[in-house]
Amino acid sequence: MAPKVLLVNDDGPPGPDSPYIFGFYKHLIKDLGWDVKVVIPSSQKSWIGKSYHITEITRGRYFYPREPDGLQGETSPVPRDGTDGTDEWILLDGTPASCTNISLHNLYPGQIDLVISGPNFGRNTSAAFSLSSGTVGGAMSGALSRTRAIAISYGIVHRFTPTEWIEPAHLLATRIMKYLWDNWGADTRNGKVDLYTVNIPMIPQLATPDGLDTCLASMWRNSYGRLFKALDESQDMGILSFEWAPDIRPLISPDVSILPVGSDGWAFGMGYATITPLMACYAEADNSEDTNPPKKPRLLKL
Repeated sequence: MAPKVLLVNDDGPPGPDSPYIFGFYKHLIKDLGWDVKVVIPSSQKSWIGKSYHITEITRGRYFYPREPDGLQGETSPVPRDGTDGTDEWILLDGTPASCTNISLHNLYPGQIDLVISGPNFGRNTSAAFSLSSGTVGGAMSGALSRTRAIAISYGIVHRFTPTEWIEPAHLLATRIMKYLWDNWGADTRNGKVDLYTVNIPMIPQLATPDGLDTCLASMWRNSYGRLFKALDESQDMGILSFEWAPDIRPLISPDVSILPVGSDGWAFGMGYATITPLMACYAEADNSEDTNPPKKPRLLKL
């Protein structure tokens, strides 16, 4: 039976910062025949993790995106008559995790089988990105409500991503979603998994006849350094003033030769799409402290 799906993200409605959600949504519906509800932040909420707004009132509105890309559409404080055949989304002035929780417990209680968060505009490989990611946070919020969840991210590798790569990414992502739903937990040693995080590198091989191979991967346990920089006192901002200016070059351009073989960072750098099973405690579903690490990636037949 096809699952009833909740689609959330952290990049917000279709636009320059959120170029993938509308096309991916259409593939879930048309290719898989899944019933998909969309509840997303009304604006960009990247790097926000699994946080909730607890002092503000979370307000929302209905959004009716138009073909072909969802960049145009109408908003309304009340829903339309459902007989007009248009897609109905909900925009909430909240975080990805808030969108998930409100959807599961207020908007569609008892109706959702699977939460999909994404596709993120950028990779979420490694612990540093995953623990900071609003996309992974949206999926984790679902898992903590005892609902299966998948975070999906399209990793930007080149400065410019040709539009010809987007459709193959959607097709691969859709196949992965179906594979995971049909084989939930089958690829872990103990069969236990609360959520998956999936990363697809946006590289030329996507558009080739063979496409990308997909493999299971552990999470690369890394770290980051400075995320903020101090503002010049001459700007009249005061002594204790800082702005977001992360130095993430070591995270996005690591030396692949020194990364743990079989980790998501290594596999992503080698051009694989990756699937990492997780438990809802920021721990991997499998024991990553393996005394016999893999010598080659464990490929999946989707």
